[in-house]
Amino acid sequence: MSTPVSSGVAQESTRRRLSPQQAEKIATMVDVAVEILATGGYDALTVRDVAKRSGIAPATAYTYFSSKSHLVAEVFWRRLNAGVPEPDPTLEPFERVAQVLRGVSMVVAGEGQLGGAVTVALLGNDPDSEHLRWRIGGLIHDRLAAAVGRDHPDADRLIDALQMLYAGGLVTAGMGHLTYEDTSERLVAAAALLMGQP
Repeated sequence: MSTPVSSGVAQESTRRRLSPQQAEKIATMVDVAVEILATGGYDALTVRDVAKRSGIAPATAYTYFSSKSHLVAEVFWRRLNAGVPEPDPTLEPFERVAQVLRGVSMVVAGEGQLGGAVTVALLGNDPDSEHLRWRIGGLIHDRLAAAVGRDHPDADRLIDALQMLYAGGLVTAGMGHLTYEDTSERLVAAAALLMGQP
């Protein structure tokens, strides 16, 4: 089953705007990739196999995804867009930050080997994956900035520290050293220290 995504994400890819039919093909490929990653991990994934299981010609699949890293980065980008809403403005700043950190750290929880695959894909140097890495970083930055708020006396430095905290947590969980659930709570505890919470 497809994870719902905002229409903007569904109608665009790294390379171009998409027709509804193209967006549907990409959504199918993303779902198939998640199935493969959940059981076989990053090493088991190929764009060609995803294309075959999706009923799409490999040449067509490669027009959408230049590599398996690009495909995995797209999975994560879509999960973040669907799973990390804008922070609730009725909450206090620390609670908003905790909401964002929990959201971004839990988007691949319980998905087998997907988290490790995301870590490998985002650390690669494929140009399309790098493009998505910047978009992912931008989304996380924007969510954290909204959570911290502009009235915080040292907002820019706090947002930077929270981003570094999250990046380290993602790598730690992706390497299998902690579960995503444990990582989520440790990120929130570390954010509490940064923000002077009791």
